[in-house]
Amino acid sequence: MRHSRLFSLLICFLITCTLTAQETNNPELLSLDRIFSKREFRTERFGPVHWLSDGGYTSLDTSSTHGGREVFRHDPATGSRTVLIPITKLTPPGTNAPLLIENYEFSKDKSHALIFTNSKKVWRANTRGDYWLIDLKSWDLHQLGGDAEPATLMFADFSDDGKKVAYVVKNNIFVENVVSHEIVQLTANGSATLINGTFDWVYEEEFGLRKGFKWSPDSKKIAFWQLDAAAIPDYHLINNTDTLYPKLIPIKYPKVGTTNSAARVGVVAAAGGETTWLSVPGDPSNNYIADMEWAHNSHEIILQRLNRLQNTNQVMLADAKTGAVKTIFTERDDAWLDLRKGFNWLADGKEFLWISERNGWRHVYVVGRDGGLRQVTRGEYDVISIVDNDEKTGKFYFMASPDNATQRYLYQARLDGKGSPKRLSPTNQPGTHSYKVSDDLRWAIHTYSTFESPPRISLISLPRHEVIRTLEDNQEVRDRLAALNSNLVEFMQIQIAEDVTLDAWMVKPPDFDPGKKYPLFFYVYGEPAGQTVVDRYSSTRLIWHKMLAQKGYLVASVDNRGTPAPRGRTWRKQVYGQIGVLASKDQAAAAKKLITTYPFIDAERVGIWGWSGGGSMTLNMLFRHPEIYHTGMSVAPVPNQRLYDTIYQERYMGLPEGNAEGFEQGSPITFAGQLQGNLLLVHGTGDDNVHYQGAELLVNELIKHNKQFSLMSYPNRSHSIREGENTTRHLYGLLTRYLMENLPPGPRVQEPLSGGSQ
Repeated sequence: MRHSRLFSLLICFLITCTLTAQETNNPELLSLDRIFSKREFRTERFGPVHWLSDGGYTSLDTSSTHGGREVFRHDPATGSRTVLIPITKLTPPGTNAPLLIENYEFSKDKSHALIFTNSKKVWRANTRGDYWLIDLKSWDLHQLGGDAEPATLMFADFSDDGKKVAYVVKNNIFVENVVSHEIVQLTANGSATLINGTFDWVYEEEFGLRKGFKWSPDSKKIAFWQLDAAAIPDYHLINNTDTLYPKLIPIKYPKVGTTNSAARVGVVAAAGGETTWLSVPGDPSNNYIADMEWAHNSHEIILQRLNRLQNTNQVMLADAKTGAVKTIFTERDDAWLDLRKGFNWLADGKEFLWISERNGWRHVYVVGRDGGLRQVTRGEYDVISIVDNDEKTGKFYFMASPDNATQRYLYQARLDGKGSPKRLSPTNQPGTHSYKVSDDLRWAIHTYSTFESPPRISLISLPRHEVIRTLEDNQEVRDRLAALNSNLVEFMQIQIAEDVTLDAWMVKPPDFDPGKKYPLFFYVYGEPAGQTVVDRYSSTRLIWHKMLAQKGYLVASVDNRGTPAPRGRTWRKQVYGQIGVLASKDQAAAAKKLITTYPFIDAERVGIWGWSGGGSMTLNMLFRHPEIYHTGMSVAPVPNQRLYDTIYQERYMGLPEGNAEGFEQGSPITFAGQLQGNLLLVHGTGDDNVHYQGAELLVNELIKHNKQFSLMSYPNRSHSIREGENTTRHLYGLLTRYLMENLPPGPRVQEPLSGGSQ
């Protein structure tokens, strides 16, 4: 149905009035400025927190007397707080300004601390900067790195004995003596393509690996990754905005099916000398060393090696002196394996905890160094993660949500597998819980939130889960939320087939009238890397969605099969080899079911938006199901799966030569010629993750099929599209305006059934 010109003018008038109303100070109404400029709904955190070996914990807080940030020690039992690193001791010699602490670390004996400051962004995180060593008795300040250039040190880390600090500078590893400040260079061959002690782009992005070295427990040796990225072609980002002529920024980025870095692990003495390389078998560029640490002693290293398809994980033990390697345990899956980094050791290093889906559900097992396997948890539910273990009591802690895949709770179970796990998170607090547990497992920093309620951070005792004191309650945000004219979110389940039920949520307009018809606007992700239907607070997208509901939209989200919900292996992995295909069918079926179930949904006004994988899904829905979706806003999508990186895309799709049809059918660009509705395509030209190249290829395909669309390029912005002044506010302003112009908000009265079809 086409709107008449008069109706269109009326809609434009209403939009203008609505946008003008946004600028009012009415606490009941949300506005772009309140959300993104004033950031009224951004929550406060507590920390960063570090637990100490004596049972206390530290936090970084603003000084009440001097301003600036200081490090405090807290006593969990008494609540007393003392300054450990006062701001008055943080002014380097020859300067008149104290250091701005961004992060900090203490030596185990608490005689020294490291201060991280002046940081610079490396891909997604600020991991490069300056490190200062401070003597907590004499208060001497010393900048690590000798004559290294400013802001070039990465991952400075104390040895266990506190006498040395290791760090990375320009892909080489150094060790500096805490007292004499003598510097020993452990590697000398680091370059743009030979990387020691840290990682290339794809290892960091897809395995979450940044710091690439580990001290031995005896403080005499360092084990480290070395990646040779020379065979990876350069992908060039083009910076057109910062200089008179364009600047090319090369990135070693392995696209699907191309060559990866060759990774290996070496061991070198902290005093310097020759490196012993571990004799890991196989082609180092066609396997991944995805995890590595010292094996509960100073003479063995344990690592996890994944094959290229990431469906076989070999746990290997290596002799640090000889480099000899043996496989002690192997995990396999017909689809892919989800990596869990780190080992929870038992029996003085003879065993460790492991998570496996081998029986169809993600459960905890005990694995011995001899490869023996013993199951600890059982039942038709998923263990989401292991929090910690306590051999003294014979128990361990884990996260799970057996009855509701949108929530997260803490459980305690016995290491011998006897009895049933006990839920520790309070039963009167449905939602999402997370914990940072003390070394002695007596205390935890507990964070609790729901979709509607911002995080409340408390100190609790374990295992009773007794609240000792509240550390941050975000009361100001709670008050602002309470003042809003807004309906609460409704969580629901949508049955799209006899044996398929999807989790979903919906937010209705505050003046909702079931006798009228409203536009339905979906927020989507839909890939194995994340869920959107989680009962957890989000300070930006959640509040923006509520703003859209105030304007007259039904806003909803659905988690299709293949998303990482704790609903069993089959739920997650049946999408293997068909990313974008099965998910599209599920999303379309859910939309149809909602439309036929609820007469207040206007089937002629259905829209969708998403970012990254959600941007890809938005394209898929517009192109594959134009009969359902009329307007879509796709932010930073992957239009062609062949353009994305090896580790992520091959994990879920296999190699292109083995699944050519899957790659073609899963890529939205294949169906671009079927576009009928309104499409807004948004991308940052400096996106190092999902390259702008994909947007340009999609533009060409749409032009070929004579399809009209809108394109917004954000110059030199990354995947998050947040760099530069006012960028986030501008982006959401763009999305809001485009949505309101192309999917008019607000209700319309339902026509009587006798009046014919609508």
